Amino acid sequence: MRPIVRQAAVFAAVGAAATGTHVAAALAFRHLAGLDPLTANLLAYLCAVGVSYLGNARLTFGRPALHGGQFLRFLVVSLFGLGVTQGLTWLLVEQAGWPFAAGLAVVAVVTPAATFTASKLWAFATPYSSR
Repeated sequence: MRPIVRQAAVFAAVGAAATGTHVAAALAFRHLAGLDPLTANLLAYLCAVGVSYLGNARLTFGRPALHGGQFLRFLVVSLFGLGVTQGLTWLLVEQAGWPFAAGLAVVAVVTPAATFTASKLWAFATPYSSR
């Protein structure tokens, strides 16, 4: 399997694990801890960010978990992905009048592609070695 295809497949699997973590944690914070929905969702996002970061650092890109400003760059990419998701939803559904499901279909393709590219080229990029 080509390295880029393997990375994309692992990136998708890590994303699925992070999403599952987010949903399970949000439900637990809401129903077991009795937190309000926004607080439950925020805490669940923080749990999922940890899963996503560690999974992508180690499994997708083969990088050490603790490496310079890598985590901060990852957070920027994560927030960028959130912005892309919100922006596309607003543009396609709210402004262009698309059905919500159609807008989500575009989001489900564009956001992972954008965040994978940003992660590969910037957040988890291997610095050039001096020769």
